[in-house]
This record gives sequence, structure tokens and C-alpha cells, in this order.
Amino acid sequence: MTDSIEDILDEIRAGRMVVMMDDEDRENEGDLIVAAESITPEQVAFIVRHSSGIICTPMSSDRVEALRLPQMVPENTESHRTAFTVSVDYRHGTTTGISAADRAATIRALADPESHERDFNRPGHIFPLRADKGGVLSRAGHTEATVDLMRLAGKRPCGVICEIVNDDGTMKRAPDLIAFAKEHGLKIGTIADLIRYRLANERTISRVASQEVQTPHGPFQLVVYEDQIDNCLHLAMVRGQPSPERPTLVRVHVRNTLADLLKIQHASFGWPLENALKRVAEEGEGVVVILRMPETPAEMVARVSGLDNPESQPESEASEQELRTYGLGAQILSNLGVRQMRVLSAPKRLSAISGFDLEVIEYVQ
Repeated sequence: MTDSIEDILDEIRAGRMVVMMDDEDRENEGDLIVAAESITPEQVAFIVRHSSGIICTPMSSDRVEALRLPQMVPENTESHRTAFTVSVDYRHGTTTGISAADRAATIRALADPESHERDFNRPGHIFPLRADKGGVLSRAGHTEATVDLMRLAGKRPCGVICEIVNDDGTMKRAPDLIAFAKEHGLKIGTIADLIRYRLANERTISRVASQEVQTPHGPFQLVVYEDQIDNCLHLAMVRGQPSPERPTLVRVHVRNTLADLLKIQHASFGWPLENALKRVAEEGEGVVVILRMPETPAEMVARVSGLDNPESQPESEASEQELRTYGLGAQILSNLGVRQMRVLSAPKRLSAISGFDLEVIEYVQ
């Protein structure tokens, strides 16, 4: 039903467009993707005609820094924390910046290593996006998928994406996306397959230590993992012997100073770490992954400010803002032999989770 990642990469190398969706067995949205360095006005016109019209250019962090593109806002509250920079237009040989030719020129210039910060006007009509350094293995989004595809295809680390829509403005879902790709002769793939492709050849985490430890809830095996992207250490507390043959109780917990240190309770914090460890101990088998993600001052202030609002972001919504975390957690769980998960969490959307060979059997609230 979908094409292989090798076929997708061949299309990228040839400068042709492809369609990428999260996972073919879900009601997912899909994006048109093409290499930025060779995009044509005709391709831009096609993208605009069949999409939301907001053309974005995912690029590597190094490229964003080389062009000195600041983030669009100091505090990102967008639902998936998509890292928009300021929008731009190419200064040379363009007019208003909105035509297909002007936008193609801007996109090609963003990918051109000879271009510099001074070559672009701000704001503009093209929206660069900063990709996570770990790609889809850290953050399973279209931004990271695009840069991964460019890298794997031998292209410059800058691509083009835009969400595909129906004539009435609603987003196309999996069945319509497959029909759309067939109608226009486009290859179609999934982020889940891209994750599988990368996992067959690489990881962004590695196990560096393991030791049995005693806790108030009895013995656990403490396993330490190193994130090779930023050298941050993450922990897994394992009880029993998780097996891919049976469902395992799991919790992926992001370190939260207010909840973990001060024991403050709030709907947006989900399962307290202590409660998760206690529940796994009672179960007799399970895994609690503890991700040590950095807390920015803005995030800390926002958490404190939101404490007086009991309606603010239950965990099922807040998790959408932490898309990067589950890619790391998924790698750790996979390394520990977990396949079927009973997740200590409110129900949530986990895009492309099957790419890590993981399946959610149940949410335990």
C-alpha cells in the first residue's frame, strides 16, 4: 500500500516530490516533501494548489545557526512545539516574495551553502523549521523526517514540506492520501517506516550502566542510557523480566522539578514518579523510564503560573507538546525488550509508534 524508504529516497535524489504520513494504519495527515536545493516554480505551484499553502523548510540545526535564524517566538506554545524560525524572503531577483518563482528562489537560497543571513528579508513568505538533531529517532515529526530523508538521499540538509488538504480545506487522511499519491504518480511512505529504516542501522541512545538498587518499593534494576545527541543521561527502573511475548506495564516520565522534588500534584503532570514506581512494584513486572529533559526558565515559569488553573492541559494534551520525548523513551523500551505496552498515562496520540516495534495495548489511568 505504501512504498519502501529506498524508493522514497530514490525520488528525493531525482528531485521529485513524495508524500509522507505518520503511519499507514492510522487516520493521519500527510505532507508533500521535496528537496529544497532543486525545487522549481512548477513544484511550488503544485504544492500550493494541493496544500494548506503554508510552505515550510525543515533544516538542520547547523543550517539554522549558519543563517542566524532566530526562533519565531521566545516561548513556543504551538501544540507540537514545532520549531518555527522567523519567516524569510530571498532578497535577490525577487519581487513581492509570494509568487511561485519567488518562493522557489527563496527555498533554493535557504539550501545554498553560499547564502548568508544578509541575503534574506524578514519576515517573508517561507517558514524555516529547526529539526531536532536526533531526527525521527528523537522526535517523530515531519520536520525531522524531511531532514532525515535529505541526509539519507545525499542532499543538503534542507527540504520542503506542506500539509495536503481536500478541496473543502480539511486535512486528507490515509485513504485519501494514498489515492492522491496514485493519482499524481507520487511515491508515498510513512514516518514509521523511516524510523524502522534508521533503527536497522543506527541508534541515538546507548546503554552505559546497569545496577540492582533498593527503593522504598523494593528492588529495581537501574539502567542508565546516554543520549548520543546531547550526552544527556536517561534512566530506566526495571522490575522483573519484560518480555516481547506479553504486555508490560510502562511509564515514560519526563523529569519535572515541581512534581518530583516538591511533590506538587496537578492534572498536567500525570502519574507522579513515586506512584508509578509503586504501581510497577505492585504489578511485579514493568518499566519506568525517566527522561532528564532540560527545563527552560520559561517552561518552569509557565508550569508555576498554571498551577492555579485546574483545567490547564491534562496530561493527554501536554504530551503532544513533548513529541521529542517519546522517541527517546521508545528506543529505551525497545532496548529493554518491551513490545506490547500497558501505559501508565491518559490516552494520547503517539504518531509512528509502530516504527519502534511498539504497540499500546492499554492505557492505565
